[in-house]
Amino acid sequence: MQTKELPLRRPVPFIASRLSSSGRHAISFFVPEAAISIANLEKSFPPARSGWRSFLQPFEKPSVVALDRISFEVRPGEALALLGANGAGKSTLLRILATLLLPTGGRAKIAGYDAVLDPRAVRRQLGYHAGSDIGFYPRLTGRENLRFFGRLNHLSNANAALRIAHLAQQFRLEEALDRQVRTLSSGTVQRLSLARALLHEPRVLLLDEPTRSLDAIAASEFRRFLKSEVLRRGDTSLLFASHTLPEVEQLADRIAVIDAGRLLACDTLAALKRNTGTATLEDAFMHLTGRTPHLTLEDAPE
Repeated sequence: MQTKELPLRRPVPFIASRLSSSGRHAISFFVPEAAISIANLEKSFPPARSGWRSFLQPFEKPSVVALDRISFEVRPGEALALLGANGAGKSTLLRILATLLLPTGGRAKIAGYDAVLDPRAVRRQLGYHAGSDIGFYPRLTGRENLRFFGRLNHLSNANAALRIAHLAQQFRLEEALDRQVRTLSSGTVQRLSLARALLHEPRVLLLDEPTRSLDAIAASEFRRFLKSEVLRRGDTSLLFASHTLPEVEQLADRIAVIDAGRLLACDTLAALKRNTGTATLEDAFMHLTGRTPHLTLEDAPE
């Protein structure tokens, strides 16, 4: 009896939705890349020297620990606040992520790109605002500075003009745009720096004390702009450091408490208060860092 040979069946491609009879309950194996990924990040500096010993500083072994094996992630569209006393390591962490400092050890990634191995790709993904060291060209006008930084971020002249007009209106910079930066007040330059960080609509936004030097009205307007215009769309992730507790409570989805370079906790405000048995963010911070209740973040020793 002659048997009939069956044709070979092509393998069925694996599709996650086939694991369920209903597309609504399909299992998805797609895990989005973290916006920011930090693993065992370390940074140490040589000890500060004065006098003739300062000449030996570049050759001394780094022994002053600024970051001590910090690990956490910021999810796409999430806002995470860095909370800590002066000298806790917040600015050092942000500068490493902005590719301005090299870590001593560990790994830091922005949108999947390594901050050490691929700094150019990292800089294309982020906007960075430092509370100090603004970095504008003082003899150029505000508009000329923004155009220059827009071109560095591959914005066309037309797109840059539209973004500058939009941000100038949002930050009340219309009158300052055509004045030399050296003639502007510190608060106005701060607002100009915030506009520069947002100019190219980055995927990741790093802000170091963003409302420093802003008056109460400007600070409130900026927080409202971040919440309603930048974070609401869900396509920009925010990592910011702040000493202003109401600002942290208003903007942050999660809070990372850092003390002496160590990460003490990283969770939602509700979880931090529940885990520490406290009623306010200030009390939770004091509990985690072991500081006495009468100290504020600004008064806490470095």
